[in-house]
Amino acid sequence: MGESSTAESRSMSDLERELRNNLEIVFEKVEKACERAGRKREEVKVLGASKGQSVEKIQIVHKLGIKLFGENYVQEAERKIALLKELPIEWHFIGRLQTNKVKKAIKLFHVIESVDRIELIDELEKRLLRQGIGQKVLIEVNIGRELSKGGVREEELEKLVERLSRSSSLEVCGLMCLPPWSEDPQKTRPYFQRMRKLFEYLKPIFGQSFTELSMGTSHDFEIAIEEGATIVRIGTLLFGSRT
Repeated sequence: MGESSTAESRSMSDLERELRNNLEIVFEKVEKACERAGRKREEVKVLGASKGQSVEKIQIVHKLGIKLFGENYVQEAERKIALLKELPIEWHFIGRLQTNKVKKAIKLFHVIESVDRIELIDELEKRLLRQGIGQKVLIEVNIGRELSKGGVREEELEKLVERLSRSSSLEVCGLMCLPPWSEDPQKTRPYFQRMRKLFEYLKPIFGQSFTELSMGTSHDFEIAIEEGATIVRIGTLLFGSRT
């Protein structure tokens, strides 16, 4: 029993060392990107993209200083959030939200980053009004016009914004995107620049609460920061491979 427990704690300390090292690398890259862009470090929040990652890893990363975590699937998140309910975590939903999952999602997540269609807004509003609560959201923009991804296309954005501006229960806090993948992260720069322009254009419509630009993942977050990201969603670079 004693040997097994010692082995377990040794392996946990190895995992903690690995995650601490990963986090130091992420923080250093964030800091340097902020310096290059002439931005303050505190302008950028690191969100742990924890899809497929263990509860143990989330606990360690939280202890090391990450307070925001993002999940892609309501069912997976529900289990993790229940196990981690004692921790002061801000949970973001960053996947494509199906309307039949809205009822659970509004109970689980502080922010839903992937609002992208009127049908979803209608369902969110119906559920929120029924419960007498509000919900923070980001608008997901399909900036690369990819058929395989969620997000509203630019030409449909005005209609979505008009609908959201009439909502009493949804607080629109910014924009989110996932640009087309490229081996060369520099090729994502024009997409991030376009997102920044959209953000500046929409800010007067939504006012003071419209502060977040969620863009950039493990592969390209430094470019995203240089172009104005306020939230970067880091998965494998922070956690290592999924379990």
